[in-house]
Amino acid sequence: MIEKDNLNKTSAWPFVEAKKLLRERKSFIEKKGKIILQTGYGPSGLPHIGTFGEVARTSMMVNALKELSDLPTEIITFSDDMDGLRKVPENVPNQELLISNLHKPLTQVPDPFEKFNSFGEHNNEMLKDFLKKFNFKYNFKSSTDLYKSGVFNSTLKIILENYQEIMNIILPTLGKERQKTYSPFLPICPETGKVLEIPVLEIFKDKSKIIFDNNGKKLEASILDGQCKLQWKVDWAMRWYALDIDFEMYGKDLIESAILSSRIIKLLGKTNPSGFAYELFLDDKGEKISKSKGNGITIDQWLEYASPESLSLYMYQNPKRAKKLYKEIVPKTVDEYLDFIEKAKTQNELQLLMNPVWHVHNGKIPKEEIIMSFSMLLNLVETSNADSKELLWKFVKRYKEDILEKNFPIFDCLIGYAIKYFNDVIKLKKNYKEPNNEEKIALKSLIKTLDNCNDQMSPEDIQTLIYTTGKENGYSENLRDWFKLIYEVVFGDENGPRMGFFISFFGVNETKELIKEKIK
Repeated sequence: MIEKDNLNKTSAWPFVEAKKLLRERKSFIEKKGKIILQTGYGPSGLPHIGTFGEVARTSMMVNALKELSDLPTEIITFSDDMDGLRKVPENVPNQELLISNLHKPLTQVPDPFEKFNSFGEHNNEMLKDFLKKFNFKYNFKSSTDLYKSGVFNSTLKIILENYQEIMNIILPTLGKERQKTYSPFLPICPETGKVLEIPVLEIFKDKSKIIFDNNGKKLEASILDGQCKLQWKVDWAMRWYALDIDFEMYGKDLIESAILSSRIIKLLGKTNPSGFAYELFLDDKGEKISKSKGNGITIDQWLEYASPESLSLYMYQNPKRAKKLYKEIVPKTVDEYLDFIEKAKTQNELQLLMNPVWHVHNGKIPKEEIIMSFSMLLNLVETSNADSKELLWKFVKRYKEDILEKNFPIFDCLIGYAIKYFNDVIKLKKNYKEPNNEEKIALKSLIKTLDNCNDQMSPEDIQTLIYTTGKENGYSENLRDWFKLIYEVVFGDENGPRMGFFISFFGVNETKELIKEKIK
């Protein structure tokens, strides 16, 4: 059990938000004896890493809630799969098939991958698959299923009762042309199967029916059993009301929607959930990651290059700051993950609650000794020419004879990730420097320095000798340029490992031969 005083003191954001939720929703959750959190997903495109982030962060909230309250919790992962397909994603096959089915509910659009009954079902199953990889505990709910089965019917009737008041909330936020055609209810056309955005002619509250103007023709539709769906902001409020949601986080681009949905649910007679607006993920060009574009790194790509835990760490850090999400940030994140594991070994309970890996591992932080950083391992992959885990393990054991793979599961996985990442990402961008005559002289001096070193020397002593060599060869004013020269010639990059540590691990003679080969 965590001491109550430490729970009160910690400023880790999952605890801050959990305390806010318990404070704001106290009477509601005590009355129903449960805390319900929701994450939303629009399956108009393939699930992307931002979707994972929302579920991961909400799960971290649940972990904090379990330390603060004895009430049971539930995460609902809701798929808005009755939404009409508005545009065709760029990263899917059979584009013509999707074009011919625009504006139909996603669960009525054929699957372009030809694996499931619909595009919506395909994307839902992909969402479930990758959430299962992370062992998230969640309850999946489909908009189509809940509309058609009548679960939302009672709430839809309340919305129809408050039709004009809801219009009064929404209309001032729309342009004049949109105001003319806007209706909270969107009928599903019985002829085309499309979700129609058409104006209302008459409302029959007692019959739960609406007559719409369908291009001059009257269209009568029941609002019940999935014959109509709601416009987004009203739908969000309806979902909060019907499912009794206590908490939902959302991207900052939905802040205005959240404000309007909050006003609508209050009109219906309930209080809006506790909320948390997070910043958006950007690609390497600084553009918002989009399901339809498929830009940024995908879940599957990250998991080819690094562990699920490193991805969870990335989601934990700075949720209210916009962050770039692309392949090149993977090594930095992995090294931060390893560093936090190392720090946890000497931290007290309050410090552990502030350590991101406490939230990544739900308090069960690994005790494994960290052999080397991921960045260092990537350099080792390059310089050893190892193309398999077995070869790289053999190389490591030449210098760490007492290491057993079974005792280092994190490092064992890192080796496989490093080989894959180096070949897929780094190797393609290597740009080795051709040293000029003066630079060759300096590097030959480094080789002579290494002649006086051996594999028994400490990394610090080797590092000191490298510093001295740089100073003696014209780099006394800027040793950064000295190491940059070594990195660019030996590793094909401006940055590299701490050379003393690298040499002590790679081997003195091996490093000399490596430098000789590069300056030929």
